[in-house]
Amino acid sequence: MSTTAATRVAEPSGSIAKTRRDRTHIVRGRVAVLLKYVSLCVGCLTAMVPILVVFFTAFKTSAEFKSTEAFAPPRDWLNFANFGEFFAKAHVPAALFNTAFIMVISIAGTVLIGSTAAYALNRFEFKLKRLVVGLFLIATLVPVITQQVAVFPLVVSLNLYDTRWSMIVLSVGTDIVSLYIFMQFMQGIPKELDEAAALDGANHVTIFARIIFPLLKPAIATVVIIKGVFIYNDFYTPYLYMPSLSVMSTSLSRFRGPYGTRWELISAGVIVIIVPTLVLFLFLQRYIYNGFTSGSSK
Repeated sequence: MSTTAATRVAEPSGSIAKTRRDRTHIVRGRVAVLLKYVSLCVGCLTAMVPILVVFFTAFKTSAEFKSTEAFAPPRDWLNFANFGEFFAKAHVPAALFNTAFIMVISIAGTVLIGSTAAYALNRFEFKLKRLVVGLFLIATLVPVITQQVAVFPLVVSLNLYDTRWSMIVLSVGTDIVSLYIFMQFMQGIPKELDEAAALDGANHVTIFARIIFPLLKPAIATVVIIKGVFIYNDFYTPYLYMPSLSVMSTSLSRFRGPYGTRWELISAGVIVIIVPTLVLFLFLQRYIYNGFTSGSSK
């Protein structure tokens, strides 16, 4: 067989194989897209089902809650008696004041400590730099419950137990997430700004206060949102260290007793507590994403 004839025979078979490969890639791509959307739908349902049950329960009476299924919608959507009873018995104004007081001081301390620590770790070189960063990472691996064995006696010895300051002292320190956000964003700030200010006679405190800190506004907004939502939703710490003082999260425990639990009131309280953080997240979510990514994209 001549070379020309062999080429003619090979061309159809090669084009057929290429067509099969193209079809295989198309099928695999469609399957991948289908699996992606199926997994997203499953994840959304997993997250939304508990919220839907709580929403239904909040509008049911006690008798209706006991006689109907969890996924059954309430008979009367205008039944706001559970919300009124929750506000009356949970002492919402006092709980809201305690929560706001703790959040403001704790967030201010976290921003100040976290930004200065990130400035020191990002702008200076010293022998124990890697050790300090490593200790922050190791601290996140220690379970919070095991830490209370040492923390609880310390709080009692400082006469902070059952006061707002116990929660503030335990929350005011920075964490690895806040430190990472500040360090990641600070990497995008040119060091030439520090050098130019130093040539003008500015010391490190002035450089940080007048140049670095004002440029950290996106990172500060991110830390404020993340830390604020965490403190607002934290139940374990105030329940352990502030038994006689209510915050928004522990106010739900008033409706749980040895003879029964008022789930319809707890559900109404959960909605009241969720709404502020949900609205805050929906309006400020872009700051959260920008705070994580702006440091690496600048």
